[in-house]
Amino acid sequence: MRVLIVEDEEVLAQAIAEGLREESIAADVVGDGEAALERTSHTGYDVVILDRDLPVLHGDDVCRELAAARYPARILMLTAAHGVGARIEGLSLGADDYLGKPFVFGELVARVRALARRTAPPVPPVLERAGIRLDPHTRAVTRDGSPLSLTRKEFAVLEELLRADGGVLSAEDLLERAWDENIDPFSNIVRVAVATLRRKLGAPPVIHTVTGAGYRLCE
Repeated sequence: MRVLIVEDEEVLAQAIAEGLREESIAADVVGDGEAALERTSHTGYDVVILDRDLPVLHGDDVCRELAAARYPARILMLTAAHGVGARIEGLSLGADDYLGKPFVFGELVARVRALARRTAPPVPPVLERAGIRLDPHTRAVTRDGSPLSLTRKEFAVLEELLRADGGVLSAEDLLERAWDENIDPFSNIVRVAVATLRRKLGAPPVIHTVTGAGYRLCE
């Protein structure tokens, strides 16, 4: 999952980003509405967390433009206004969900995950393949009943491979889905993460390299 946070309060924006990364969710941050439209013009996100009161270009205008362009990401609008009228107005602009400030971070994560599920084909809440069982909500992973200890990025890579349901994911796919914009696209970080993940999953090996294409998780 990849999320764009559009928030001009830098401390809050970074706190949300770091919290999402702790949940194995790739998160990018911009501080104004124009930057949000520029970023979404060339990057695909599953969810946009959009502050309503933004500088340069108001959050309402950003929401309208994304909706008019049929941008596929779901929009979670944040605002300090808690009234029913404000919520109705925000949703009528094209937002998919609405959360008032201050908020409980756990609720924000739950809403982000719920919105992300609506941007992709339905998948079981617990992912299973080749004896591997991964629960995205409890972050528990087992293979053949034995618990595995994975880093956040290893967990994110495994989750994407499981969601692909046997399909091939390129290194670029995994880099985009499991890391954020601060990663060098020419680094070998995906290869290293896959190698350590293979070691932790043990035998028989289930992550196969498809020459010239990427990786797939086999039965």
